[in-house]
Parts: sequence; structure tokens; C-alpha cells
Amino acid sequence: MPASQQHRDDALRPSDDTTPTDPRRRLDRLFDPGSARSLAGTEHGRGAVAVQGTVRGDRAVAFATDPGLRGGSLAVADCDVIIAAHAFALEHGLPIVGVWHSGGAGLAEGARTMDRVARMLHSIATASGRILQVSLVLGPSAGAAAYASTLADVVVMAPSGRVVVTGPDVVRTLTGEEVELEDLGGLTTHAEHSGVVHLAVPDEETGFARVADLIELIAAPGTVAATVEDRPLPDPAERDVHGVVAGLLDADGWWEIQAAWARQLVVGLGRLGGRTVGVVANNPLHAGGWLDADSADKAARFVRMCDALGVPLLVLVDVPGILPGLREERGGALRRGAKLFHAFANASVPRINLVIGRAYGGAYIAMNAKGLGATRVLAWPDADLAVMPPDAAVRVLYRRRLAELPPERRAAGEADLIREHARELGGVAAALEVGAVDEVVAPERTRSRLAAVLRTVDDGRRGTHTNIPL
Repeated sequence: MPASQQHRDDALRPSDDTTPTDPRRRLDRLFDPGSARSLAGTEHGRGAVAVQGTVRGDRAVAFATDPGLRGGSLAVADCDVIIAAHAFALEHGLPIVGVWHSGGAGLAEGARTMDRVARMLHSIATASGRILQVSLVLGPSAGAAAYASTLADVVVMAPSGRVVVTGPDVVRTLTGEEVELEDLGGLTTHAEHSGVVHLAVPDEETGFARVADLIELIAAPGTVAATVEDRPLPDPAERDVHGVVAGLLDADGWWEIQAAWARQLVVGLGRLGGRTVGVVANNPLHAGGWLDADSADKAARFVRMCDALGVPLLVLVDVPGILPGLREERGGALRRGAKLFHAFANASVPRINLVIGRAYGGAYIAMNAKGLGATRVLAWPDADLAVMPPDAAVRVLYRRRLAELPPERRAAGEADLIREHARELGGVAAALEVGAVDEVVAPERTRSRLAAVLRTVDDGRRGTHTNIPL
């Protein structure tokens, strides 16, 4: 083995991980006892293993790299195993899981390896949107392995996982930057800052459980029960949308995705009356709920994933607007925000909106407004739909009139104009009149009403597009 390869293998192998890393033993932890069988035609791989079996009774395919052999680096035959696993999963319409712990492309076979890595990435990318793909990153994964893992619909990572373009030594050589592997590609970087990791888990066992949860939600989506009971919802003044989500969805679990990134917007999967749904919700508890470039990216990717996999969407709206400012403009707010408009406008699955608070300007449109294609729009009685908040609108529309008032009368005059503006142009009544809202529902009756609407509109439609990692 070349010295450079040995050095990379040692750098990528965690020294404090006592969990068995044998790929077949890892895969057995995902599948129902005794159900996992080697995938025919993949026996030639030494550094990767592929199996089929059942996960909580649903058929699935999975593969795992072997960090005990060449640091998990991918030889030509190992890439062929992963390609064959995707081909089998596509042929049979099965979810596929990749368990990653790999140093990336192997060095020994040169250009042949790079060609096969390209074919492997092609097989993953072209399966996108057609079957559920989940990556479970349990150890350092670099280069080709990093890109392959992040092409999945959902990336789950344990504390021992690392995802990097290249390791610290190469970074140091090329850029002079001193950085540790943990800082370069650990959970803090990818769960909180980059958004690469969708589910951060505390250990491997929880990682396998969350993967099984995802498979169950997609492979067994269910139907809406004939009767769905209402449950108490928190006071909207609390401002944390998590309580509203918990009160609307079934009590047997909901899995928030990218929970630590772009926290002013919440996305995740759960069930409503037994039917799998995707939730997109503004969260005023963080950054006031303003829609910014990161949160638009987060929502757009999730909407496209749900659409491609046939998961209806429930959108909870309480948004003051699109965050303005130089940083946002330079960060691509328009380009990235446009992705969300595009994702909702072109979605095929049922998309039910519930306006629970503010719904202002372009941000409300981006959050699946009726004119953008929402299937049904419900609103709570105190919701407010307008181009901008009434006080801001009055200060723009009546700037000269307010300036002409004596200073001692200005505050009272502004208050009168705000009330008049809200009465004439804002609120739920005006939105109902123009068809922007279909019906008003009391908070205490919302869960049963949403279930009834979903039962009516859920016709099995799904998008026919890939799920590009936006």
C-alpha cells in the first residue's frame, strides 16, 4: 500500500470508536432479525456489502462500506456493488440506505476508479425522486463518499461521522489553513451551519432507529382515519410553532429535519390521522420568523422531496416578510428565495395551508399562497394577511399626511389610520372575499378539519422530478 494511502487511512479511522464496524454487522442492526440476505451479483465487492431484507416489515435495500479494509476507500468492485444495489432498488421500487464510513476513492486503480465513482454517482443521482434514499454516516467519509452520501434525500449522522471534501492534511497543504477533522466535517459544521446533515443523532443505535422510522413513513404512508380527534393547542402568543405542530399531528412521533439549521423555519415528517405528511412551518421564536436565504433553501429542498415521494404537505404560516439587508442580497436571497416559489408552484401533491398568524407580502406567497397553487387555505380567526404590517403600510402610504399633523396629534392620527387600513385591506375577511383563504377554522377544531380536508384531496399524486440537493 502506498504511504500516502496508509496515512489517509489512519487519519480517517476514528481511534475511540468501540462499536463494531463490520459492514454486515452494521446492516443487520437495521433489518428485521433474520431477514437480511446478500444481494445477488454483489459478492465480488470486498470493501462494500449490499443486502436486501425487511425493515419493520417493509422491503428495503442497504449497503455499507468497510472501514476495516483500506480505510473504507472505494475500489472499482466496491463501486459496482453500490451501483447494483441502486439498480435493484429502482427495479423493485424499494427504499435504499447507504451506511457510510469511507475514505473516498481508492488510489490503487487510478483512472478506472474515477470512472467507476462517476458511474456510482450517476446511479445515485438518477434514482433521486423515484425511490427514498437515506444516508447514515457513521464514520469519516471523504471525497467521493462524501458526495455520494449527500446526494441522498435524507442524511443522518452520528457523532462519530464526518463528511468532508478532503481531509485536514490536504487543506493545510493547499490553503495553509489549520483545521481539525471535527471542525471541518463534524456535526456542528453540517447540522448547524451548512445544512448538509438532516438528522443528527446521539449514537449509532439511534441512527438506525431513525432510518427505520423514515422507511416506515415513506414505505407505509397510510390513509387518513375516518375519525380524527381534536387536541388542545398552545397559546399562539408562545410563538414556538413546535407546540402547534405537536398538537396537530398524531402523538406517535414526528421527525424534524435540519432542526439546528435555519431555525426560523421548521420542516419534518409525521402523521395526521395515520397518513404521512410533510410539515413546513414558520417559527417566530427564532429570528422573528423572517424568511431568509437559508430558510428558503431548506424549505424548497424539503418541498421537492415530499413532492417526489408522494407526501402531502401541511404548511403553517406565521411570517412577517422576507428578511431585507445587504448580507441577504449578497448572499443570493432573490435567487435562493425563487427556489421556494418554484418548488411550491410546481408541486403535485396536496398542499394544505393553515395561516396561524401573520402572512405578509412576498414571504406569504413563497409559503404556498392560494395563487401559487395551494390546494386549500385555512386560517385562524386572528390571522392577518396583507402586503405588509398595517403600521408599516400606513407609514409608507400616509407619510406626507402624518408629517403635516402637529407632533402632539401624530401618534393618535397614525393609530386611527392603522385601524382603518387593517379594517379595509387586511385580516381574514378581506382574504376570504378575494379567495386567498377558503375557510376560517377555530384553533380547537383545526386538527379534525385538516384531517377531513386531507382525506378529501389525497389522491395519490406525486411529482415526476428528481430531488436535487438545493
